[in-house]
Amino acid sequence: MLYLLSRTASAAKQCTRLTWNYSLVSSSSSASTRPSLSMAALLTASLRQQARGFSASAPATKDITVTFIEPDGNEVEVTGEEGTNLMELAHENDVDLEGACEGACACSTCHVILDDKIFDELPEPTDEENDMLDLAFGLTDTSRLGCQVLLTPDMEGARIRLPSATRNFYVDGTKPAHH
Repeated sequence: MLYLLSRTASAAKQCTRLTWNYSLVSSSSSASTRPSLSMAALLTASLRQQARGFSASAPATKDITVTFIEPDGNEVEVTGEEGTNLMELAHENDVDLEGACEGACACSTCHVILDDKIFDELPEPTDEENDMLDLAFGLTDTSRLGCQVLLTPDMEGARIRLPSATRNFYVDGTKPAHH
């Protein structure tokens, strides 16, 4: 027995009201496979509680400008929306930051070096990020993975250094292309 929950929103009402639909998927249609009234009531209460915080209108995002400093010293000033990760921001602006795993936190090729102030304001890296950072070339005390650092208003004007090399499994110098 499998309960499928789906959420639909009315575009005409600009998604301000949610309708939750339940369906019971079962190989048999016997009464014993139907949810009890108490189970349905429990599901309804839980879904209503989850829907209370739903808002169809996205909060306004702020544009944040940061500067990437490439290994050759070239500085590239870029602007991105709050919440964009540094790896995506670099790729959108043709900054030479690899990201071989495309943001899955499974490599260290998007390694960046942050200013002390910005580094201290970020949440602590996860164990997975620390494991990948252990593999990074030129690791520093303020190193982070670009795919794990999201732009915040506090980062306005930040200077983000790219290390002089990365450790990638490619042996022919291939780098992922911008999509």
